[in-house]
Amino acid sequence: MKRFVLTGTPGAGKTTVIDALRQLGQAAVGEAATDVIDREQAAGNPEPWRDAGFVDAVVAVQREREAEASSHGAGVCFFDRSPVCTLALSRFLGRPTSPALAAEIDRIQRAQTYQRTVFFLANLGFIVPSAARRISFEDALVFERVHRETYGELGYQLLDVAVATPGERAEAILEMVADR
Repeated sequence: MKRFVLTGTPGAGKTTVIDALRQLGQAAVGEAATDVIDREQAAGNPEPWRDAGFVDAVVAVQREREAEASSHGAGVCFFDRSPVCTLALSRFLGRPTSPALAAEIDRIQRAQTYQRTVFFLANLGFIVPSAARRISFEDALVFERVHRETYGELGYQLLDVAVATPGERAEAILEMVADR
């Protein structure tokens, strides 16, 4: 299975493009961090990203979803973020890399779990806040830079996906995949 990652600035439209890819018949896996945040907020924790175990909880969900996607045997699958994004998040939050995160990064690097080509969605020039997304646009740009640096440090090639409609972005990604 070829696993391609979509990443980028918070609020860049990754989830919407993942949904557009699904509508085009592609296998796709949703973002883990948002689901961890939603679950924790529903349990009464308004800011779970402040918890020491947050990053490891995201890693665990990512690993479960990657394993589940692999069991379906699709030829190509698109992932809304990856453990490399979780490493970037940990760095952005100023936290040391946890042993669980370090082990997961080591595992995906050794196993070449994800394609070395990663689709980086351009920011939209603004942020729409949500319960899970409480970041200013300025901080989102810093987070974007940390993502680029982290992926680059680990040897991934980022392919920029320009701002367009979700369907146009999905089509552009599929064209880039076909060229690989």
